[in-house]
Formats: sequence, C-alpha cells, structure tokens
Amino acid sequence: MASSRQDHQAVVQRFRQFELLARGVVEGSISGRHRSPYKGFAIEFEEHRQYAPGDDLKHLDWKILGKLSRYYIKQYEEDTSLRAYLVVDISGSMHYSSTGRSKLEVARMAAQVLSYLLIQQQDSVGLMTCDSKLRTHLPPRATKPQYKRISDTLAAADSREDTGLGPVLHQLADRIKRRALIILISDLFDTPEDICLALNHFAHRRHEVVVFQTLDRKEESFPFEGAMEFDSLEGEQLHRVDAPRIRKAYLEKFQAHREQIRRTCFDRRIDFVPLYTDDPFERVMARYLAERTRRS
Repeated sequence: MASSRQDHQAVVQRFRQFELLARGVVEGSISGRHRSPYKGFAIEFEEHRQYAPGDDLKHLDWKILGKLSRYYIKQYEEDTSLRAYLVVDISGSMHYSSTGRSKLEVARMAAQVLSYLLIQQQDSVGLMTCDSKLRTHLPPRATKPQYKRISDTLAAADSREDTGLGPVLHQLADRIKRRALIILISDLFDTPEDICLALNHFAHRRHEVVVFQTLDRKEESFPFEGAMEFDSLEGEQLHRVDAPRIRKAYLEKFQAHREQIRRTCFDRRIDFVPLYTDDPFERVMARYLAERTRRS
C-alpha cells in the first residue's frame, strides 16, 4: 500500500514539474504577443455551384454575375479550429543517453510543452505513441483534462521494440481524414526513404507537419575510441566494433540520412527542428516558438 501511494505521489510530482516547465516555455516565448505559433486553418475556397432559392447572398460570386449575368454561389471547405496530433517515437533507440537525459525524455518534454500550448489556445490536441506499431492513441480534445491524460500517457509510454516509422506514419496519414497539424517527435532512425515518403503522404493530404529530431551529441559526432561494445537498445545483441575504423563511414551515412530528410522537409515547407539531449531545453523550445510566432 505504501509503495502504491509513493508511486502515485511520484506521478503527481512529475506532472506538476512538466506543467511548470510547459507554462514557463510557452508564456516566456509568446508573452505579450497577440498571435500564436500555431493557428487554426483559414476557410478556403473550394468550388462554385448554381444559386438556389434560400442560399445566403453573402456567398454570391458578384464577378461571375457581372460578367455572365448568372448566379453562382461560392462553396468553402468546412471552417474548423486547429486539430493537432503529437506523434511520439518511443522505440528502443530513443532510450539512448550519454548525458543525464535520454532522447525519450526530451521527446516527452517537447510533447508536454506543445500540448500545453495548444490546449491553452483552446485547440484540440491528441497523442499517438509508436515504435514499429501504433501503441497508444488519444483522440484530439481541447479540454484541460486532456493535458493530464497526455501527461500520464507520456509518463507510461515505453518500448524496447525496433523503430519502424515509415509504415506507422502512412497508417496515420490514412487514418487522419480532416486537415490537421502533425507534430512528429523522433530520432528518425529508420530508412530515410520510408520517412520521406510518409512526409510526402502527409503533405499530399494537405496536413501541416512539424518534425522535431531528438538526438544525442555523440550520435552526431561519434567520438568513441578503441574497441567498443555497443549494447543494442532494440534487441539484446552486443555489437563489437573498432570505433576509429568505422567513424568515417558512420559519419557519412549519418549526415546523408539527416540531409535527405531535411531536404524533403525544406521542399515540403515542413519545420525541421533538432533537439539535443544536452541543449538547454527551455531556451531551444522558446526560441523555436517565438520564431514560429513571428512567421505566423
């Protein structure tokens, strides 16, 4: 009984810490501004149809009436508030850390901040966690209890399975029918072609996408020396390598992998945001949100 009570208190304390962190980042980055870094989608013109008695005359196309003396009504897509989906990679590779903070912990923090921001501006936000499969799915809600549900789900989310982002993202693109903001938080350690195809799939369906790549600095620089044993985080095998011997090939492959995804993001106007485990998290997130606010 005592252990259960202590576990509950630990969860409550973690929730409060995350909420304070999220509030500080959000309020610090957009304080005094009247615009949000994420805004609802505008009503967009879709097509014309012939006027019928009872139609609202404010949607009458006066240009067509003046040119052709015909009555046509402008039809628009459904006007909706912003719907956002946080997609958090919880696969084995996200557990790596050479500092006191893992990539998964950074991903959880980013998801906390963004869910707090979206709910504060009364937008609907949902959460999906995945590895090679979709593990949890919280449908979008705009209520304050949703933030607690997201927090609890993130705290419990864990996996040692392989990464398989491509198929999961395609599944999500097919599942999310209405236009939305998709926020992917992952180390992106999957075949870059599969990830790029999935990002193109989202873009084809006219979703807005933001990609946060969570990384450890040592994954980028590979500073290891001598014979090394690397414990696989996605499985139980050990990999024995001569670090200096493979460094050049590793770095070339790493850079090519990231550049391919970054180029796809640039071409599709997708925000690509690196998040490192040793970065001052609050400062990096606040800087990104402030920059996004200026652009919006």
